[in-house]
Amino acid sequence: MTRGAQGLARVAVVVRAGAALFVLATAVVACARRKRYAALAAAASRAGKHDVLQDRAVTVRNWRRGHRWWLLLAFLAALGSAFAVPAAGGMLLAGCGAGLWLKSAWLGRREQTDEALLWVRVDWLRGGAAHPTGKRVKAYRSTGIAAGDASPGGARRKSPTLV
Repeated sequence: MTRGAQGLARVAVVVRAGAALFVLATAVVACARRKRYAALAAAASRAGKHDVLQDRAVTVRNWRRGHRWWLLLAFLAALGSAFAVPAAGGMLLAGCGAGLWLKSAWLGRREQTDEALLWVRVDWLRGGAAHPTGKRVKAYRSTGIAAGDASPGGARRKSPTLV
């Protein structure tokens, strides 16, 4: 480049790079390990009467505590990548989040179809292996739809409206 010249990037390419990352990340995360989820769900045994069902707030809090450094690093990576390719890192993170949401919705539809909520042992989620399909997870347990405080898919149960 000569003196005073500036490098230029095509706007459409920059925008498309971020959108492509979003779509790709959504598809990869939503489809990853579906066979393992389906196999564990198909082989789920009924939960015993002495099994204790963990509250959804406790589950979310424990997951966030176990992943706080990964979440911070992902945020910093997305922020840093904004200088190279604007919005690409944010789109990648948003795509991963959308993929997880789609996977949760898929599991919720499966729970509604089977009329059984799926549960995993808490001790199998500890020690850095906080994946419901990880190596330590050998089987799921199931309960009826009325068990616990969550509706199928892990969404908060809607309280009845009083008129």
